[in-house]
Amino acid sequence: MKEKDFYGEIGNWDFSMINYTVEKITDWDMYKEISSYTDENSLCLDLGTGGGEKAIKYYPKVGMLVATDFSEEMIKTAKSNLKGKKRIKFAQMDNLKINFPDKIFNLVSARHTVINAKEIYRVLEPGGVVVIEGVDKGDCIELMDTFKKGDVERGKKAISQIDYEDLVNAGFKIIKMVEIFENEYYKTKEDLMALLLKTPIINDFSDTHYKNEIEEELLDKYVKENTTDKGILLKRKLYGIVAQKG
Repeated sequence: MKEKDFYGEIGNWDFSMINYTVEKITDWDMYKEISSYTDENSLCLDLGTGGGEKAIKYYPKVGMLVATDFSEEMIKTAKSNLKGKKRIKFAQMDNLKINFPDKIFNLVSARHTVINAKEIYRVLEPGGVVVIEGVDKGDCIELMDTFKKGDVERGKKAISQIDYEDLVNAGFKIIKMVEIFENEYYKTKEDLMALLLKTPIINDFSDTHYKNEIEEELLDKYVKENTTDKGILLKRKLYGIVAQKG
């Protein structure tokens, strides 16, 4: 409920107001992967779509894309962002309980969200593919260390490994996983603060007294130690998975 309330309050997944650039170190792109497994007749499901910003802008042209999120406010935003596009439908739904029949989708995508591998396997047709991108263990590790979160994160099992094992247990036979490294450069401290207030990077939902508040003194320390000629550096570690149903 804390997570649902948080995203309901945020109401969108739009980062366009934050001034930053991305330097890709790993040659892997989720939407290129999706494009390689789909065509103009494909029926696709996008889980945890937020306000639909990425799906609308980057998803390849397919027969129909059904994009879902468990936040009612996010779906309201997504529908308002749609602006007449006919091949995308948005619906409120819990990722862990997919409300669609068996073997209906050609491809399922999930970006930075929780998954239920067995449910994804169920709704994919034989030969269907799931494409996943997520935040992995070691993401923003210097920032986490500054805020005394690094040791906690290092003690956790990697999300990539959890997803991989869940996909194996669900029945997926062909699974490819890649580590993704990126550098993000924020123009100002205020831009970095805007990111941290919009995303649960410093504080996560396992905290009983969850509040997404940022200690400015520690942020100042991080900014001082990580300012470069390109901006304030934030090192990201993600993972990508492509798995095919047998």
